This record gives sequence, structure tokens and C-alpha cells, in this order.
Amino acid sequence: MRLRTLMVTAAVTLLGGVAAVVGATPAMAAGPTATFVKTSDWGSGWEGRYTITNGGTTTMNGWTVAFDLPAGSSVSSFWDADLTRTGQRFAFRNKSWNGTLAPGASASFGLIGAGAGAGSPANCTLNGASCGGTTDPGTQPPGTPGAPSVTGVTQTSISLSWGASSGTVTGYRVYEGSTVRATVTGTSATIGGLTANTAHTYTVAAYNAAGESARSAAVTGTTSGGTGPQVPGTPGNVRVTGTTGSAISLAWNASTGTVTGYRVYEGSTVRATVTGLAATISGLPACAARTYTVAAYNSAGESARSAAVSGTTTGCSTGPLPAHFLTGYWHNFVNPAVELRLRDVPAAYDLIAVAFAEATSTPGAVTFAVDPGLSTALGGYSDADFRADLATLKSRGKKVILSVGGEAGRVAVNDATSATNFSNSMFNLIQSYGFDGVDIDLENGLNPTFMAQALRNLRSRVGANLIITMAPQTIDMQNPTVSYFKLALDIRDILTVVHTQFYNSGSMLGCDQSFAYSQGTVNFMTALACIQLEAGLRPDQVALGLPAGPGAAGGGVVAPSMVNQALDCLARGTNCGSFRPPRTYPGIRGAMTWSINWDVSNGNQFANTVDPHLATLP
Repeated sequence: MRLRTLMVTAAVTLLGGVAAVVGATPAMAAGPTATFVKTSDWGSGWEGRYTITNGGTTTMNGWTVAFDLPAGSSVSSFWDADLTRTGQRFAFRNKSWNGTLAPGASASFGLIGAGAGAGSPANCTLNGASCGGTTDPGTQPPGTPGAPSVTGVTQTSISLSWGASSGTVTGYRVYEGSTVRATVTGTSATIGGLTANTAHTYTVAAYNAAGESARSAAVTGTTSGGTGPQVPGTPGNVRVTGTTGSAISLAWNASTGTVTGYRVYEGSTVRATVTGLAATISGLPACAARTYTVAAYNSAGESARSAAVSGTTTGCSTGPLPAHFLTGYWHNFVNPAVELRLRDVPAAYDLIAVAFAEATSTPGAVTFAVDPGLSTALGGYSDADFRADLATLKSRGKKVILSVGGEAGRVAVNDATSATNFSNSMFNLIQSYGFDGVDIDLENGLNPTFMAQALRNLRSRVGANLIITMAPQTIDMQNPTVSYFKLALDIRDILTVVHTQFYNSGSMLGCDQSFAYSQGTVNFMTALACIQLEAGLRPDQVALGLPAGPGAAGGGVVAPSMVNQALDCLARGTNCGSFRPPRTYPGIRGAMTWSINWDVSNGNQFANTVDPHLATLP
């Protein structure tokens, strides 16, 4: 017997197509290169990948790939890099973990192009030089530093900070006009020996053995003293107040001190300058995630930046599933719950996760067959019966995916070979049985880099309707740096939904980081879901996973009506407990239960209570 804990389904949609190489690197190019490959093209958009290769003789300590897209075209999603956009110029900078490239090493990032014409990248540069590569990374000047800001003033000094330059950097020079006022190796400096209540304007340039970068944007600060103003305080409570398909609206609390206005930053780029306590950043693509900070300024300088806030424009595709839906796991094994033929799954379930695919002797590969014990318990349930039942469910409009892992699962995808094995074996099972996707329920750990590689490869082969779901435990989703959470964020452009198992975990911290909320409460479900919603997942990628009733879990069993209360709290701000999320999430995707078999054993109370309520959500 196997008692399994809650599983989550992850649905990925892949775009098929023959890969086309655009702007291939010359075979003998020296130094660093960035090569673009268009992996699929469907007319109104495309999926592509840039590969950065260090063909030089010294280590690259960071890279930035920039290119132009035609008017009307944009980047709707991307992964394995950070994006800054200025008009139709798109600059992708390395993540913290893929920026250092030894000679001969490479890194890559992916993106989705969309919009009118969906034109291909043009005028590509890598760290300011041609993407074709003609120079060694150590023999070209650094990129331009990010816009500086005034971080503090006294009667005799002004302190500055700025964003780091791309490329190899020996140090930075702070200029006042044409005079160097400071030379430092970090990204901050204090200029002393100034007169009280005087204004000074500075720019910053990075340098190395090859020369000096272009100067940064200018910043002006005023020393304190006399009756002159002080730098304002930091704006507080920056929040997203609304989104559309092309805009994100923000608001914040006023800064202390004398304030001339506020600047809204995306990275080091100013996206809006206003005099009030709100701003709307427009001209964004649909379903685009953005992160902003806000600073106040006056004649004395600029305040420290606020805490960051993230928002996503509307228009995200819900894929082949309803806007709100119910997921359940079907047992391919025998335990104290009732045994069911697949065709006997109640009609309330929109997405059925077959539990589980099993590991093979080949690293990363998985296989599936009807469990012999289940076959016997059902009077001879055969592989042919299962295939026929799966076809029957699909004819009823249901989606069926294959879950990988579970409490006892030992599937390991820890390198490129096992990632390929996983993708190949899952693709074969999908083709053979007709599964609609894959659910990742690896409760014994995973490698986010290679699992993401496997899922992206699978998506590229199956096509746009592949469903990818995930079912992490609560401990796996406490912090974005944890491997499971990192995987979800790294593949959010292809991820369908995360059904976290809100049970079998005891008490856990919520997004307010103030209390350890007890499992089995509305507070627990909403405060922990809030972590995911505020840390980068879209509301349509978050669902609540709960046990179906007594016997289904060792702890955290709740009345189905409490699941409805938690959904109301997140979607509408009603029926909350003592914890109230910082905003509402009308797109919250729905609920999942472990399991269908346990629900049937308990009189279908979970499905009969939660499914009708999902239809009432916004």
C-alpha cells in the first residue's frame, strides 16, 4: 500500500516548428559572440534563443545582449536573463548564476516575440560590441553604468550610488563636468569637501584596460546647511493598484520632507516622473511581468529607492483549461481509498492527474503502466481499458495529465543527459497514451536548471497545448530561491499552474512574515498562497491544494467550505480570516485535491462543494 500526499500538475505549452538560425556567428569569429536561433514561428509570434559564447582568452564577468525589434513588435516573455526596454531596444542582462563565462564556456536565454509582424531581432550587440564577436572580452570598454542617484547628503558631502556596468570593469570614475571627483571599485561613492547648501551635478563612467565607457545620466545633489532642503525620505507602501492588457498602475505613500516629485524605476531606467502619489506605466505587452521601485526627489537630490513591487499586465492565455478549474489525482495503486476505473472519475473534475509515472533504470527516464494490484482490485483492469477510459474522458472535454513523482517517487533529473531522457520518455508516453501534459510532484527534491531544460524541450516537441503543473510541498514555496520555487519562476512563461500542498506541514510563515500560521485554517491557505502571488507567479498560475477528507492526509484536512472561503479572500477580499492579503487576485486559478479516490470515499464532498463555487469567481 502507498499513501501518497498531494500532487500538483504542471502544464506546458510548446510551439512546434523547424528551427531557423538568424544572424549566425562567423565560424572563425574571435572573442565573445551571441547567436540567435528562432526555434519556432507561428506568424504572429516566435520563440527564440540567444547563446552567448566566450570565444576569447579571458573570463567574461557578465554579459548584456541588446537588439532592436520593429515598431509594433515586443517581447512577451523571457527566461534565464533580466530585461530592460527602451523604446524598441531590448537589453537582456545575465542572471546572478549565468554571467561568468570562462574561455570556451557559453550561456543562453530564451524569449517569445510577439506583435504586429513579430519581426526578428536586428542590430544585436554583446556588451556594446557586435554580436558576431571581434574582440576579446578583456579588450573592450565596459558598458555604461546605470543612472546614479543621491543616497545621502551632509553639509560637506554628497553620497551617490549607481547600477553596475556590463563587461569587465576595473573601476568607476565620478565626474563633475570634466573633472574626476572620485575613483572607486564599487558602485557607490561619497564626494567630500563641499560647501554647505550648494548644488553639484555628477556623471559616472566605468573603465578597464581597454578604455572608459560612455558617461551615465547626470544626477544633481545639494549639500545640507542653511535653509536649503534635505533629501526626501523613502516612499512607502508601493503597490499595484490596477492592470490592463498594456499598462500597470502604481500608488505609494508620501515621502517625508520637501518633495518635488517622484520617479518610477524599472531597474535603473526611469519609467515615469510624477508630482503625485500614483503613476501608470503604459505601452506594455499583454501578460508581461514588470518590477518597479519609486524614489522621491527635490533640489537636494533623490531619496533611496522604495521596496520593489511586481505586477503583470492582463491578457495571459489560460490555455486549454477554464479560467477557474478543479484538479484531482487518480490513484494508479491500491490504498484504503476506493479504487476507481479512470472513466468513473466524477464529472466535476476538469483536470485529472494520473498518479504516477515511475522512474526506470535510465537516469531521468520515466515509464507508466497500470498497477498490477489495481488491475486485480478492479477485476482485471488492463492497459487497453485504461487507454479507452482516457479517450472517453477526453471526449467529455476533460484533460488528463501524467504526474511524475509522489511521496515515494525517485525520478532524478540532475544533468543534461537525464533531462533529455526525461523529455524523450515523457514525449513517448504522451504520444502513446494521449496525455495532455505533465505534473511535477517530486517531493524528494529537484534540480531547477535541468528540470527546466527538460520541460522546455518537451514543450518544443508537443506543442502549444501541453499542460504543465507542479505540486510542491509548502516548505518548497517559502522563498523564491528554493529549488522548486525557482523552477516555477524560471518556467513561468510556459507554466500552467502550481497547486501547492497546503497540508502535512504544520505551521508556516505567510507573505507578511509576521506569524507562523497553523495548517487547516483559512489564514494558512491565503497567507502562504500570497507568497507565490507576490513573488512573481501570476494569479492564474496559483491554485490551492487540499486533502479531499479524512484519510487523505496526516494533517491539514479542512472542510471544503473553508477552501471556498480562502478562494473568496484571495479573489474578492471577502471571507478572510485575520490575515488579509495586500491586494485581491481575481484570476486565482482554482483548487486541487488529493485525491479523487479519497473524495469518492468521502461522498464527493470536496468536488460537490468547491466545483460549483469556482464558477462564481470573477
